[in-house]
Amino acid sequence: MTSNELRETFLKFFEDKGHRRVASASLIPANDPTLLFVNAGMVPFKDCFLGTDKRDYVRATSAQRCVRAGGKHNDLENVGYTARHHTFFEMLGNFSFGDYSKREAIKFAWEFLTEKLGLPEEKLWVTVFHEDQEAEDIWFNEMGINQERFSRLGEADNYWSMGDTGPCGPCSEIFYDHGPDVAGGPPGSPDEDGDRYIEIWNLVFMQFNRDKDGTMTPLPKPSVDTGMGLERMAAVMQKVHSNYEIDLFSDLIKSIAKILNVGDLNNKSLRVIADHIRSTAFLIIDGVVPSNEGRGYVLRRIMRRAIRHGHKLGATDAFFYQVVAALVKQMGDAYPELKEKSAHIESTIQREEEQFARTLDKGMKILAQSLEDMSGTVISGEVVFTLYDTYGFPDDLTADIAREKGLTIDQEGFDRLMKKQKETSKAAGKFGVDYNESLNIDTQTEFLGYDRFESEAKVVYLFKDNDAVEQLEKGETGVVITEKTAFYAEGGGQVGDKGILIVGDSKAAVFDTVKVNNAFAHKVKVLEGRLAQSDSVQLIVDEDKRSATAVHHSATHLLHSALREVLGNHVTQKGSYVDHERLRFDFAHPEAVSSDELALIEKRVNDEIRKNHAVSAEVMPMDKAKERGALALFGEKYGDDVRVLTMGDYSTELCGGTHVSRTGDIGSFKIIQESGIASGVRRIEALAGRAAVKFSQQQMALIQQLAHQVKSEPAKVSEKVEQLLHKTKELEKQLEKLNGKLASNRGTELVANAKDVKGIKVIAEELTGVDGKSLRDLMDQIKNKVGSGVVVLGVESKGKASLIAGVTKDLTDKIKAGDLVKHAAEFVGGKGGGRPDMAQAGGPNPEKLGQAISSVVPFIEQSIN
Repeated sequence: MTSNELRETFLKFFEDKGHRRVASASLIPANDPTLLFVNAGMVPFKDCFLGTDKRDYVRATSAQRCVRAGGKHNDLENVGYTARHHTFFEMLGNFSFGDYSKREAIKFAWEFLTEKLGLPEEKLWVTVFHEDQEAEDIWFNEMGINQERFSRLGEADNYWSMGDTGPCGPCSEIFYDHGPDVAGGPPGSPDEDGDRYIEIWNLVFMQFNRDKDGTMTPLPKPSVDTGMGLERMAAVMQKVHSNYEIDLFSDLIKSIAKILNVGDLNNKSLRVIADHIRSTAFLIIDGVVPSNEGRGYVLRRIMRRAIRHGHKLGATDAFFYQVVAALVKQMGDAYPELKEKSAHIESTIQREEEQFARTLDKGMKILAQSLEDMSGTVISGEVVFTLYDTYGFPDDLTADIAREKGLTIDQEGFDRLMKKQKETSKAAGKFGVDYNESLNIDTQTEFLGYDRFESEAKVVYLFKDNDAVEQLEKGETGVVITEKTAFYAEGGGQVGDKGILIVGDSKAAVFDTVKVNNAFAHKVKVLEGRLAQSDSVQLIVDEDKRSATAVHHSATHLLHSALREVLGNHVTQKGSYVDHERLRFDFAHPEAVSSDELALIEKRVNDEIRKNHAVSAEVMPMDKAKERGALALFGEKYGDDVRVLTMGDYSTELCGGTHVSRTGDIGSFKIIQESGIASGVRRIEALAGRAAVKFSQQQMALIQQLAHQVKSEPAKVSEKVEQLLHKTKELEKQLEKLNGKLASNRGTELVANAKDVKGIKVIAEELTGVDGKSLRDLMDQIKNKVGSGVVVLGVESKGKASLIAGVTKDLTDKIKAGDLVKHAAEFVGGKGGGRPDMAQAGGPNPEKLGQAISSVVPFIEQSIN
């Protein structure tokens, strides 16, 4: 059975058992701050287990793409050294959201393995959590398994949770016995770490929700989360011991070997590259770009590890990007997005290869030298950090090299130094938010604001300082939850609405609106009277701000389409911010957008505005939205039914925000800035509607003011400024010549007043009105005029002290310019150096130049003695 056949067999089996087949979610978790990547099949259903995400099905099955290469679940360092660890894998799963529990989950798993796949029962081994008597009874009394092939294990092995907080529960695992010719014992035995018994299926019985303080709260309904690794099961079905021997990998490894001209197909480096191309490609597809923090940092680590293993196999040029074609051939049918974005994946990888190649050889030499100089078997944290900070070596890459040489790294020392690097510390701190850290709200607010600015509704909850209260008094701030509202809650880059709440003579200002689970939370300050629970309040949105925000939000959709049209379909949204004053749009693109491209993008947006397209929104199933080509933002959370926003035939995107009725309502669009915010991520800031008109008026006012100042017409300001700049350059040249003449005259005067120090002519002077360039010219002139002697000059320039020392060549055996200037620089708080006949220095204390110059003669006398 091929891997593709196994995937389809699994999904079809559970479809026939009443499960909804659900497509794989993005590798970027949707609105989940506890995870770096989706690392298990249940992640997209997390809120279903918590009861906060209500869907129109209670059973689901999926083949979910997963990455384990960062955070708590990190298999990166094991890849290439074991038969089954991967950074990227596919998790086959079946799930119940309060519909069925342990009995059905166990029966489904056993039926699929023993009947559908035909695995002999004597090749299977079952484990349960040692306190889960219910699951044990089902296995023994109902399934009738062989009790001699059964283990009771503790929390470390048979209790499962997605993170430190969130849904969790006991689990039961099924292992496959690869036979006595493979080393290792059954689960729970002293030699369980061997490869004979391999876990192929995990049945998790979701029963609790764990808070950050460790409190275990029973879930509304017990649920089931199961996972069966596609690669591991394919190895069983294809009668091979290593995952790297299955069809998904074997052809990929052959292609890599051909690219690198390697004959040994069992080389572990080939396995590393084969694994890493999969995680690399799918992370890039899902919008991650290599960078120095967060998810981009993990991607960079994966890519650079693969590249280094290619170098170990003899690669001297970029090669990793060439593997993409082989991956598309293997997995393109199951994942069409691989084919669609293959060119973008290749170009992203090639850029990273070229960048890494520039530092790899140098970094390897530094590491080799450090290994020669070290004593013991531990590479110091300082060396590991220097390699990371200066040469772009992730610590695991250095650890990888160390392991090959029988060494280890000082991880604690490296981590200590890393804390000082803000850029990289963000990556760890960013994902530590408690998933359940929110107000205790179990209601769902109906949003009425797509076609109105006012509504009336009953207050369901009041909160003050995160505690539920009966009322809010005048002057107090808090949160108001109503059963319905016209206020838009912050989301999709759009800010929350502002406005007022009124009940009788009481009034509260709404200064923000956010979403808490499925409720809209109005952040308020009571201005008059009081607000009480169960009040029926009038909610009035600030119409001007909302309308201006809608203008900017609609403009971002046109901008997104224009970017893809002008720059290419590789452009994906990486984030946005929209309010009533401006818009900000972040997108994946490898290089700065040229001024010509920006002008064309701006023109295309304004062209579509003038076409006055109708803007329409329609709620439809996600599958239908995909068929229409709707663009989705990775990392955003979408339900089974989504809101598709279209602007004529130019833009189709998933969006829950508020928008104009026709594109003509936007009025005008103006890009004001383009910049880079991370490796491979650009940002455009722009204005639309009244804000764009106001900006244009301000710009015109500035041009008119400038025209007045340079005595020109506005249309000819550029020409006039060019003339003035040319004239300024000419005057600067004349000034330079005059300064040269003045310096020459001053030089003659200084030579005439030279001091005799033990037969040596010494000129030591503090000057004024001489710039840095003239100071050096003056030094050369004085040396020529004096013939034989020592010259030290000092000047204050731009608030700092500048010193220069010169010694004619006949005297450099007695005294050197570098020693002179170093001595003098100490007085002004600086240092310097240079040749024996010419040296310069600077310092931050120009007020002490006099002392520095006065010290020259005594220093020369002492030096000659």
